[in-house]
Amino acid sequence: MITVTEASATAGALKRLSDEGVSIWLDDLSRGRITSGNLAELIATKNVVGVTTNPSIFQAAIGSGEGYEEQLADLAVRGVTVDEAVRMMTTADVRAAADILRPVYDTTGGRDGRVSIEVDPRLAHHTAATIAEARQLAWLVDRPNVMIKIPATKAGLPAITEVIGAGISVNVTLIFSLERYREVMDAYLAGLEKAQAAGIEPAGIHSVASFFVSRVDTEIDKRLSVLGTDEALALKGRAALANARLAYEAYEEVFSGDRWTALAGSRANKQRPLWASTGVKDPAYKDTLYVEDLVAPGTVNTMPEATLNATADHGNIHGDTVSGGYAQARADLAAVERLGISYDEVVRQLEDEGVAKFEVAWQELLDAVTKSLTGKGVDGE
Repeated sequence: MITVTEASATAGALKRLSDEGVSIWLDDLSRGRITSGNLAELIATKNVVGVTTNPSIFQAAIGSGEGYEEQLADLAVRGVTVDEAVRMMTTADVRAAADILRPVYDTTGGRDGRVSIEVDPRLAHHTAATIAEARQLAWLVDRPNVMIKIPATKAGLPAITEVIGAGISVNVTLIFSLERYREVMDAYLAGLEKAQAAGIEPAGIHSVASFFVSRVDTEIDKRLSVLGTDEALALKGRAALANARLAYEAYEEVFSGDRWTALAGSRANKQRPLWASTGVKDPAYKDTLYVEDLVAPGTVNTMPEATLNATADHGNIHGDTVSGGYAQARADLAAVERLGISYDEVVRQLEDEGVAKFEVAWQELLDAVTKSLTGKGVDGE
């Protein structure tokens, strides 16, 4: 059990981060985190006020089988399909996490205390199926603090509008480009307008836009290393922060415009930027880079536990590190372009890879659950 003294000692940087207007969410979930009390402990001691999941997270959790044995046995006896089995397990975890976070949801008026669950990644390029799956997931979890994750593909954009328009809160995921981010914000505003026209109270709808960070550096740094010049190497580790900072500039612009002002009068909520993929991939960089250098009010930072712990241990939070850095951000991305590295090509590749990686993880999860169900004497297909 963590004592009050221990909690205050470890939460200094995290509390400062929260005080700067950044909501700290945990980018992980498993049955063990729920049943062991670990999630509740992180909420109590490390300023965690939300949880995000994705197909890779569930593949790691459920694929191990640990903590899921009893439910798997019950599902096998019932002879359910593997798709149904996976959804029963994932929604059970999200429902339980949502219950643990419900006090946070209540005290923040629905702003935080959120748990996200993603539509089947195989539907990323199918609008109607994504909408149907989002509605089904909201029904299955049946908690007011759930957020349905919809990828920011071209097909995902109209789905975002329809799902928001139905009064369902959405976490838009896999955003890499500034152009697509503006399209996402537009889709959200259109959804709020649709909800309002249908008589749905906009105040009850919340959304975050998950802008991916570290993967941008991983890809651009790789290309800079191939060039190998002093100019190229000096730009390593700068593109992802520049991209995210310009995303925040776009957020400030859109949510101060006339279209937003009209919606704000009906107590609609801004769609907050969420910094995703904040675990540092390059050991040459400080492990808290994408936390310390992306501090801005009204944002969310969803962290893997290693990044959360690193921030608590040695994070240096010193105010807003985003606003006012837009000119330098534009200069950094322009410098990368001048070296022949196409921004548009990189972000398009990252979106395609992101969808593909989640599809692979989901298939691996289905395969693992099929094996478990079949091993219990029932055909999982």
